[in-house]
Amino acid sequence: MHNLNIPIILLAAGQSSRMRGRDKLLEMVDGQPLLRRQAAMALAVTDAPVLVALPAAPHPRYDAIEGLAVTQVPVPDAAEGMNASLRRCFAALPQDAPAAMLLLADLPELTQIDLNKVMQSIDLKLDKSIWRGATSSGKPGHPIVFAAEHFGKFASLTGDSGGRDIVAAARDKTLFVPLPDDHARRDLDTPEEWAIWRAENPRR
Repeated sequence: MHNLNIPIILLAAGQSSRMRGRDKLLEMVDGQPLLRRQAAMALAVTDAPVLVALPAAPHPRYDAIEGLAVTQVPVPDAAEGMNASLRRCFAALPQDAPAAMLLLADLPELTQIDLNKVMQSIDLKLDKSIWRGATSSGKPGHPIVFAAEHFGKFASLTGDSGGRDIVAAARDKTLFVPLPDDHARRDLDTPEEWAIWRAENPRR
C-alpha cells in the first residue's frame, strides 16, 4: 500500500546548543549537509508537501535546502522548544491530509527505505492512529505518523515535550515499525558523538 498523499513535517528549528558553536544539521553526511539529506529523503517518499520548521531567517539552514521543493516554516519562537515548531507545522498542513509524518532532522542513520517502511505500514482502516519507527530491539523512535484526528491536539502544546502526551495517550492505538539497528533513535548532539559516529562510518 502506497501512502503518497501523506505530508511530512521535518523539525529543523532547534538551536544545536550542545555542539559548542557548530550546527549539527549542517554537518556533512553522504556528501551533503544533514538537513539537505533529510529534506531530500522526505521529498522522495511522498507526493504531498514537505514542511520544514526552521529558525527565523536569516539562518544558514535556509541555504542548505535551497532549490528543494519544500515548504519553509519559520519558527520565530523556536527558543521555546520543539512544541513551537509542532504548533506551526501542524497548523500549516493541507486541510485534507489524512495523516502526517513527523521526522527529526538530526537522525543521520535513517534511510529512505526506513521512511518508506513506516509509510507503507499506515492503514487508516485499522484501529490505529499512530505509526512509529522503532529500533531493531523494539525501542520507540522516529519517524512518527499521526492520523488527522490528532492534528488539533498540537495547537495547544507549549514547551519542549515534543508531543509526548499525545503519543502516550494513544499508546494502545500505536503500531511500532521495527527499523534496522538504532536507525530510529540515534541522534548526534555533541561534537564527541559526531566524532564517534564518523569513526564508525568512515565512508559517510
